[in-house]
Amino acid sequence: MTRHFETANDAYEFYYNVIIDQGIKFGDTKALFNVGFYIDNPTWRVISNKDRKWSLEYAEAEWQWYLSGDRDINKLGEIYGKVPAIWKRMANEHDLVNSNYGWQWMREDQLDHIVKKLKAEPDTRQAAISIYDGKEMYMYEHDTPCTYAIQFSIINEELCMSVYMRSNDLWYGFCNDQYQFSQFQQLIAGMLGISVGWYYHHAHNLHLYNNKIPNNGK
Repeated sequence: MTRHFETANDAYEFYYNVIIDQGIKFGDTKALFNVGFYIDNPTWRVISNKDRKWSLEYAEAEWQWYLSGDRDINKLGEIYGKVPAIWKRMANEHDLVNSNYGWQWMREDQLDHIVKKLKAEPDTRQAAISIYDGKEMYMYEHDTPCTYAIQFSIINEELCMSVYMRSNDLWYGFCNDQYQFSQFQQLIAGMLGISVGWYYHHAHNLHLYNNKIPNNGK
């Protein structure tokens, strides 16, 4: 049975413990495979777990960067005050990354297309945004997007969203990604003039790196 969580923090705390207890060794991680769950109130997106020490300030800066559609990491630096090391490692020689999701959903006017589609056909099954694309492997030398696609449906006059990920680090990736995706869901719902519904999150590989596991994953 698919699990439901009230908030993103509830999902984080549950799967942190499940990975510790049941995750299998996979590279430098402990991992679960084909994990899917609903977040019933996606606008409750703050990760409040004390051990995680999640930064709302950073998450909001990343969201503003995505809204700009500018995949240059120096734009994030202007907003946040510095460029986090992880983005420096992922950037190419021109300081550009593929994992700026705002840039991705603006490519080929994907955002405009799905809004128009949902307005014209509220029961459409075609309101989907593509991010990871195997036909673009030549672009992924430094930075491979973790998200396959995002799809939207209007159900009972609410905008519902499904996110499909090839790989999702629970500690960093999920905590920050769910903030961006739920903001995106709320943005589109506002464009449509409807309320936000459920958020479904699916990860082919949901994991914790060994340095985030007590006793270093042993």
